[in-house]
Amino acid sequence: MKIQGIIKGNTIELLEDLSLPNGVKISLEIPDNLIQKKLLWEDLETLIGVWKNQPELDDIFSEIDRERHRS
Repeated sequence: MKIQGIIKGNTIELLEDLSLPNGVKISLEIPDNLIQKKLLWEDLETLIGVWKNQPELDDIFSEIDRERHRS
């Protein structure tokens, strides 16, 4: 059987009712690509944090935008 769920902290909320009793142990298989996506997102969040509080970036991106839209 294959079903989907959503992770909320350490809890997995299933998207369909299985009517299993509380306390039943189950096994999960998490695809490697999901783990890789999480690691990539963490790297991206770190990079975004580096860009915080750098007002000159607004000027740089505004200039890039102006150059792209010149006719």
